[in-house]
Amino acid sequence: MIRPAQSLLALWAATALTSTSAFTPSSPSRRLVATRPQTSITSLNLGDPEPGTKIVSNRKEIAYDGTRFFETGLDEEDCIPAQEFCMVDPNTQKPIRLTLEEKERMFLDSVQSYYVSGRQVMDDAEFDSLKEDLAWNGSEVVNFNRKEVTFLEAMSAYGKGQPMMSDAEYDALRNELLEDGSSIAVTTEPKCYIDTGICTVNFQKDNFRNNLLYLPAISIIALLWLGIGYELIGGRINPLVLTAFGAPVIGSGAKAITDNFIFTNNLVAYGPCPNCETENRVYFGNILGVEGFGKQASVKCTNCKEQINVQKRSLRASTLPK
Repeated sequence: MIRPAQSLLALWAATALTSTSAFTPSSPSRRLVATRPQTSITSLNLGDPEPGTKIVSNRKEIAYDGTRFFETGLDEEDCIPAQEFCMVDPNTQKPIRLTLEEKERMFLDSVQSYYVSGRQVMDDAEFDSLKEDLAWNGSEVVNFNRKEVTFLEAMSAYGKGQPMMSDAEYDALRNELLEDGSSIAVTTEPKCYIDTGICTVNFQKDNFRNNLLYLPAISIIALLWLGIGYELIGGRINPLVLTAFGAPVIGSGAKAITDNFIFTNNLVAYGPCPNCETENRVYFGNILGVEGFGKQASVKCTNCKEQINVQKRSLRASTLPK
């Protein structure tokens, strides 16, 4: 027979066992949570400045307009010596921007002066800067072919009194360069020979006055074209439109009449006098059947009255021996 005290103790023990798992530790339960390391992120201000912002340094002022940076205080005519070849104004001592044609002329004058007379018009640093500027601008005058190099060497050797070719070979080489349109064979600076006293220079073709020779024939043929068109059409077409349609006929007709009847074998050339450097002009060809200068023209300078002989083919002008 079970006692009441023992039954109460057994009932308490059973209740305690049901509330506690056998596989659960008696110590308080802890949950393991994987945490990420906290890293600090610093944001960099890489944004563009506000439009109109100006940055001033000890040399230049740079402004930002919202899309690009640019230098302020510079005009289009201003020259930047760090980027291109510049000339210095002797009065203001400020750099002057030159055109591509002016730079090419300076380069050719420097090369010809060095090879012909042995005179150096600019130092090596300036010459290299000018040559590099022309090369970056795509100029062709800085690239000499084999004939041009031979021609320069021949001029240099002749100036030293040690000619490397005969006069006939020199003239033939020079004529080939002129026919090829080489600018190195054109000497615009007069030069004189001490042994003979002859001064020579190169004339150039006057394209403007050569084109003016066709103006009389163009005017006459254009008036005839408009008159005939008005009679046939009756003025229903604008005269300007009618002239534009007849431009090929007017141009070819004017050229044929001028070259064959009015100014035959025409050529207008100009250049400095080999003696005093005064500009002179000469006309080769016939005028309305009246014979003029053919292969060679002999004229007198308008200033010093020195006689000048000009070759039509090479446009080489020279004075008489002294």
